[in-house]
Amino acid sequence: MSGALQAIVFDFDGVIADSEPLHLRAFQHTLADIGVTLSAEDYYGRYLGYDDVGVFVALARDRGVGLTDQQVSSLVEKKGAHIQELLRAGEVLFPGAADFIRQAAAAVPIAIASGAQRHEIEEILEATQLRSYFAAIVAAGDTPQGKPSPQPYARAFELLERTAEGLQTTRCVAIEDSRWGLESARGAGLRSVAVTNSYPAVELPGAELIVEGLNTLTISMLDELVAGPAEAGHHNKNVGRVPRSGPGVGEVGA
Repeated sequence: MSGALQAIVFDFDGVIADSEPLHLRAFQHTLADIGVTLSAEDYYGRYLGYDDVGVFVALARDRGVGLTDQQVSSLVEKKGAHIQELLRAGEVLFPGAADFIRQAAAAVPIAIASGAQRHEIEEILEATQLRSYFAAIVAAGDTPQGKPSPQPYARAFELLERTAEGLQTTRCVAIEDSRWGLESARGAGLRSVAVTNSYPAVELPGAELIVEGLNTLTISMLDELVAGPAEAGHHNKNVGRVPRSGPGVGEVGA
């Protein structure tokens, strides 16, 4: 085990996998069937922090569309099929993600707390030969409430406790890409680091450390973070990064 650092819990989409634009496209394709449009601005600004069920429920509420539980389940299934088609098209990991995961797993137990579907996470990790590094995965539906509730991170910490005795939440770090995820991690008592893959630093309140991505993060930086007291603010690195956008691109993947 590392020095002060005891464990790391990663968000998946937007931190490890560069799949948020693909999720948006899959949502757009699925929503077209019920006559609902979803812009990039709305997706990144309002809905990225929800799991798939949460996106459809929130959109239906916001747009005044009545959906039964059965209809929501059907939409989630269709969206899942669309995202699988898109994910099979090519590389989805952020630069440096695989290397950092290997380094992290060599130092401390690591886990995932995500709003993505379990099969999506598992398939990407298996395809990139990273699955064996994670001691636990908490995915959509594994807790009664998703992010920004603390439940996903609290569950991930609980599972990590089974692999390593004496873990303390204040010595475990969550790595997130959204304010919803940061709220979830803080609520569970974990230290928080943000990457600016999805949002600029100014839109990541409460992160104690902000970096451009996993390719700019080191275990020693996390060790130094947890060795000190939790701070209300954050240390800012690479503040000027802007959120991704582009043709055909607007979480879900909290």
